[in-house]
Amino acid sequence: MITRYLKLDDAKTESIFLWGARQTGKSTLLNSLFPEAKYYDLLKADEFERLHRRPSLLREELMLSGESDLVIIDEVQKVPELLDEVHWLITNRGIRFILCGSSARKLKRSGANLLGGRAVRNVLYPFVSEELPDFNLIRAVNNGMLPRHYLIENPHKRLQAYIGDYLQEEIRAEALTRNLNSFSRFLEIAALTNGEIVNYNNIATDAGVSAPTIKEYFSILSETMLGYMIPAYAKAIKRRLIQSPKFYYFDVGIVNYLTKRHELAPGSVDFGHAFEHLIIQELIAYLGYTDNTNTLSYWRTTSGYEVDAILGDAKIAIEIKSTEEVQSRHLKGLKAFSEEHPEARLIVVSLDRTPRVMNGVEILPATDFLHKLWKRQII
Repeated sequence: MITRYLKLDDAKTESIFLWGARQTGKSTLLNSLFPEAKYYDLLKADEFERLHRRPSLLREELMLSGESDLVIIDEVQKVPELLDEVHWLITNRGIRFILCGSSARKLKRSGANLLGGRAVRNVLYPFVSEELPDFNLIRAVNNGMLPRHYLIENPHKRLQAYIGDYLQEEIRAEALTRNLNSFSRFLEIAALTNGEIVNYNNIATDAGVSAPTIKEYFSILSETMLGYMIPAYAKAIKRRLIQSPKFYYFDVGIVNYLTKRHELAPGSVDFGHAFEHLIIQELIAYLGYTDNTNTLSYWRTTSGYEVDAILGDAKIAIEIKSTEEVQSRHLKGLKAFSEEHPEARLIVVSLDRTPRVMNGVEILPATDFLHKLWKRQII
């Protein structure tokens, strides 16, 4: 069994929320970490039906529980009214809860009780390289890092089912949008522009809906944890900067499926896009797991200089190149950034065989970079 990086230590002393996209392994993690906890699984039709019909049953069943008891409610967003009962049980009985789900969107939109800071927020991401003793970069670029997809040779059918389940169970069942067909088309267009600067008007034209609708669709992806908006680094010194965000799906395998990318090999343009996405995906997970106060952004000038990832307030600038030998021409964006932020550590993540330094820039093979990242030697 693969040991996950997230340990949920907060649950030993207080209640927590555990969010994560579908199939990141939330239920498996909870069962392994807390096998003795009382477990309510709202994916079970009978469990959902009785608690949806009468949420007070939760309070009645837990009245005899003590402060040392831990209760897990999986897919809590399906019955938002349970959170009032949870709130009462935390306040009056001292019971600790783990409230697990794939989206807080329904809870927020329904005005549900989010416990007023009484529960710490945690997020489970797909696999990260640090969790896999025999991590295979090429497999990760092709399959993505969702556990059920990374671990098999050809995940195409599982990816197809994943998107279908997301549309039916997350979007249709929760009534997040009225037009499932246009949203399905949007998923494909968002994949085609994955990792690019978001232009709502262009995407709206391609999808055949309005720009405000596209903004709402992106909001749905973010709140159901299927994607992230990466902001532009906004501190301008001399050069004028682009301010619009970039969008990335939460897992590179999803983009591969939606864009019909198959058997990606180093040297191709598609491999380069997927390789960049994988490194960004690891950076997002690292910053999320380590309670790191540093932010992730990207930097691009109106004249075209660009750096893929900026960590913190210009602490580290990272360019991601799938080339097997980084050359001076690959450093233009980093050098332009360094002119305005001379204290920044400059790194290129590549497919080079060995680490080296060129013109003050660290060239790190991807596996070396990821190892250093998770050993906290990058930031």
